[in-house]
Amino acid sequence: MATVQLKNIKKIYPHSESKQKKGLFGKKKDEEPEKKHNLQITAEGTVAVQQFSLDIADKEFIVLVGPSGCGKSTTLRMIAGLDTITEGELYIDGRLVNDVPPKGRDIAMVFQNYALYPHMSVYDNMAFALKLRKMPKAEIDRKVREAAEILDITEYLDRKPKALSGGQRQRVAIGRAIVREPQVFLMDEPLSNLDAKLRNQMRSEILKLRQRIDTTFIYVTHDQTEAMTLGDRIVIMRDGFIQQIGTPHEVYNHPHNLFVAGFIGTPQMNFFQTRLECENGEFYVPLYGTRFELNEKQKQMIKERGIEPQEITLGIRPEHVSLCKEGGVEAEVDVSEMMGSSVHLHCSVQGEEVVVIVSGLELGEEHASGFSHGEKVRLHFDSNVLHLFGADEVNLL
Repeated sequence: MATVQLKNIKKIYPHSESKQKKGLFGKKKDEEPEKKHNLQITAEGTVAVQQFSLDIADKEFIVLVGPSGCGKSTTLRMIAGLDTITEGELYIDGRLVNDVPPKGRDIAMVFQNYALYPHMSVYDNMAFALKLRKMPKAEIDRKVREAAEILDITEYLDRKPKALSGGQRQRVAIGRAIVREPQVFLMDEPLSNLDAKLRNQMRSEILKLRQRIDTTFIYVTHDQTEAMTLGDRIVIMRDGFIQQIGTPHEVYNHPHNLFVAGFIGTPQMNFFQTRLECENGEFYVPLYGTRFELNEKQKQMIKERGIEPQEITLGIRPEHVSLCKEGGVEAEVDVSEMMGSSVHLHCSVQGEEVVVIVSGLELGEEHASGFSHGEKVRLHFDSNVLHLFGADEVNLL
């Protein structure tokens, strides 16, 4: 088991020699670097990860999450030793490992594509690394069978990978990592090739596995559901930068900025352009002709931080918008999505879309099968859970 520390880690992929000779990226040092496909392009090359700093505790489960190209897999590969670190320091269990090869870091990695040897049986795939270490056969057999029992793949030990389903192959890949008893367990989008039902099942299996082997996990995914259900803490990345680090509760209920607020949560948070106003010392937010009063805690935070009236982006999650019979804001239903225990309503309010989650308890017999297109409804916004983002897109509260 081990701690992992990343101190100001940076990754730059150098330009190809031909481009450097042509001078395509020969900018002067005092010139602003350009942006291309959301990545920073400098004279040295393409910056994939920017000043990444994180302390991971022993036995902690950390999830790196973000859209494609944000740098999460590159960060994982630097921890594994598969990519070199351009700047910064990486420590595993207090030992600087920047120049230590992958085999000397005592880590195990599970890849998205399983990476199993097709000509070997499941047993031999799992035993391969132990055989390279020249471990006694009895010890290898014990470790392989213990891991197979944990993952419920004992009956498949004599089969070849081609005879297994995707979920079974992923279990084998995880088992191959378990038998090594690594200090750090790295997983790079291990469930992305599985169908939705199998992903749900495998998430549960990984949680059970974590409780049984009790090691440090670093898990990469673009799926926020995986991040929210698996991680002790979540690291949300964008364009090579860390946007927020926190528990699932913290990043969901207290997003640091507009990007995190929009990325975490399904359906996405509703956003509205409005103002934070103050009248007789009392702050409020006007929207659609309705005045949303802030609660006492919100008002106190605004006063303590010296926040002035200003243009803001107001955010409110779909589950915090409800239907009401009187008052509220009039809306028209565009799309009604029946989700089983709830209905997701896409409504139009003065030309803007508002998404509402209506629970089964609120539906009643009249709307048991959903709402019809063009139906008029009235919406109530819970002012206790409003999120206010300033011009810099940072959460004011």
